[in-house]
Amino acid sequence: MNILLELFVVTFRVLWAFVLAAAKWLVRPKEKSVAGQVCLITGAGSGLGRLFALEFARRRALLVLWDINTQSNEETAGMVRHIYREMAEAAAAAPRVAGDGEKDVLPHCSLQVYTYTCDVGKRENVYSTAERVRKEVGEVSVLVNNAGVVSGHHLLECPDELIERTMMVNCHAHFWTTKAFLPKMLEMNHGHIVTVASSLGLFSTAGVEDYCASKFGAVGFHESLSHELKAAEKDGIKTTLVCPYLVDTGMFRGCRIRKEIEPFLPPLKPEYCVKQAMRAILTDQPMICTPRLMYMVTFMKSILPFEAVVCMYRFLGADKCMYPFIAQRKQATNNNEAKNGI
Repeated sequence: MNILLELFVVTFRVLWAFVLAAAKWLVRPKEKSVAGQVCLITGAGSGLGRLFALEFARRRALLVLWDINTQSNEETAGMVRHIYREMAEAAAAAPRVAGDGEKDVLPHCSLQVYTYTCDVGKRENVYSTAERVRKEVGEVSVLVNNAGVVSGHHLLECPDELIERTMMVNCHAHFWTTKAFLPKMLEMNHGHIVTVASSLGLFSTAGVEDYCASKFGAVGFHESLSHELKAAEKDGIKTTLVCPYLVDTGMFRGCRIRKEIEPFLPPLKPEYCVKQAMRAILTDQPMICTPRLMYMVTFMKSILPFEAVVCMYRFLGADKCMYPFIAQRKQATNNNEAKNGI
């Protein structure tokens, strides 16, 4: 009898979850404040990582930027400092209002950005850099695992070293950064872990086996971690999974779907992608797929026979969409080798 009662309660909670989800579509939830909180972003030197840094800076977070490229990371830091200066000047010019809530959390002059050159594909480098961050900055409240690479080779033409590199940066690094900063989050029951994955972590295509495998791994890691936090009843630690469609950052330059379909499903603008992701993060949304069509594609992949999925891929031109990108990468590699006299 008890199990029947429990089944009734579970059914009610499932239906109530649908109601709450629908309500969030109609009424936009209030965004939480990250002012004064330490936010660490991997792969902050360019692309989405740089844009995430700028968005968090506008919300007055203390930024910790990791990237393997020191110069590009410092360029991002310069942009962040410019935003901090603009906010400080605007605050100085505006009359101070007593009890202004968020604006009293942290003086603008206290906002800082810290840069670290770190190869997240190397475990010991991650742990040693994380220790430096704890000593020099403090405990991390928001962790954005964003760093990513792609080899751009067909499986049988891809060197083993590049396959390993893709897996290390795109997947294994998430384990290491999380192990470095999660213990304090658990102790405080406060924090937010963001996994920047890809739609190719939900469904795949030909020619990028290593990339798809790494993103599927990142998605699996994120989902399991989310369940573990729920099982431990650590409701103060939030997680957000970001799965965008092809983003126009140059990472997959040359990738093309069927030309008749492309106007309806063009590559995403990076700024739009990050703004959508920030809205999800700041409203504690567990997952965000951009555009929303990706939810439907994922659902259909789960229920349709494999041959039906193949037919859809061929119709959309998604079955070989990566081939032009791979050809361009191969041509660029050949040109570099010729230039260097190899």
